Amino acid sequence: MKPLNPILISGREVLPLVEGGKGINVSTGVSSGAWAAAGGVGTISGVNPDSVDADGRAVRAVYRAKTRIERQHELIAHGINGGIAQARIAHEVANGKGRLHLNVLWEMGGAEQVLLGVLEGAKGLIHGITCGAGMPYKVAEIADRFGVYYYPIVSSARAFRALWKRAYSKHAGWLGGVVYEDPWLAGGHNGLTNSEDPVVPQPPYGRVRELRAVMVECGLAQTPIFMAGGVWALDDWQDWIDNPELGPIAFQFGTRPLLTTESPISDVWKKRLLTLKSGDVLLHKFSPTGFYSSAVKNAFILDLVARSERQITYCDDATPLCAVPWPVGKSGRVVHVAEADAARAKAWSEQGFIVALRTPDQTVVFVTPEQAATIHQDQTACCGCLSGCAFSSWMQSAANGSSGRISDPRSFCIQRTLQEIGHGGDVENELMFAGQVAYRFAQDPFYANGFIPTTQQLIDRILTGK
Repeated sequence: MKPLNPILISGREVLPLVEGGKGINVSTGVSSGAWAAAGGVGTISGVNPDSVDADGRAVRAVYRAKTRIERQHELIAHGINGGIAQARIAHEVANGKGRLHLNVLWEMGGAEQVLLGVLEGAKGLIHGITCGAGMPYKVAEIADRFGVYYYPIVSSARAFRALWKRAYSKHAGWLGGVVYEDPWLAGGHNGLTNSEDPVVPQPPYGRVRELRAVMVECGLAQTPIFMAGGVWALDDWQDWIDNPELGPIAFQFGTRPLLTTESPISDVWKKRLLTLKSGDVLLHKFSPTGFYSSAVKNAFILDLVARSERQITYCDDATPLCAVPWPVGKSGRVVHVAEADAARAKAWSEQGFIVALRTPDQTVVFVTPEQAATIHQDQTACCGCLSGCAFSSWMQSAANGSSGRISDPRSFCIQRTLQEIGHGGDVENELMFAGQVAYRFAQDPFYANGFIPTTQQLIDRILTGK
């Protein structure tokens, strides 16, 4: 293997090995601090991180306000307190080594307020900001204000060019690097666009080469690119290291750090990762964000797949093609469906899926009464964790907090399920994000007999090329 030499990241020469940020409570101060202590770049989650009590125990957010707008205020306050707490923990664990970055999603609820609050409350502890899920134009200005580096997450050269022209060229001195996140291979949310085929992946080399060409045009020939998504072993990336066509490259690992002793996920979750096979991770579009994302095909995901398959179109009024009346929702409002679809709906009803729920796309999906009750409860409990949520019709920018669209029962409450799985919930019945290479846990002899390494052991292993 070619030697992996340190490069300059956020003002210090460190190993070009980066811990990918994972939201809610999965990239904590302990896990990110351990990665930095091993000489790399640790990434603290700024997405609804846990606060801690006086004894250092995690404190989950509890929302007591009556309205969604008021609950979002609670969410923002909790996110700021949690981010500051996790940054302090990471700083202590890192012990002055490596670099520490804060990861935020620009489309998360109150992203700007949370980012400002954490940077203000944890001054000097955070060296960089990574930010994706949307077009985070303003992150450059915020980074400049606090004297920290920023690292936009993009999935194409075109996206970076737009960011550079509109905002980043004005704050070029603090652009520490660009994260290229492969939209077909990355875990969690990714930047796959409607012009790209989700089942026809494009090799990353050409896309990263194109990104570097744009960066060279912008005077950024020596600014690092972080390759993210699908990164498992450096042996797979030998032609990327010290490649003059690509320039300085760092490698971002999102999935492998899940399986370390410092990782906060449950033991059951860790054991489940060791059982995955190729094809067990699904690239899907069920997320309420509207983005594609990748998650383990457990009962939670398979239920969403089946729910969308139990779907038919409807007309508000009777027409020759939609002549059969059918009641929908709690009110029993009557819509009209085609005769063939009515036969399908009857068959689903006989299987227990007797409740028809309207979607924003002039269709209805069929669920059980229990599923309908859970969907309604989750929608009612919305706390504004996103800037806009298809599942609950929340819209942060609207005065009344509503998008005005029909809520989408084909989606789910992402805040609730990620909080549940992150705090020991059922790994089969909650959302389990993972990258497409997660099946390699079961194939890699490093993890034989259920071995779970420390972060230092993992980085030592990565440095061997394996």
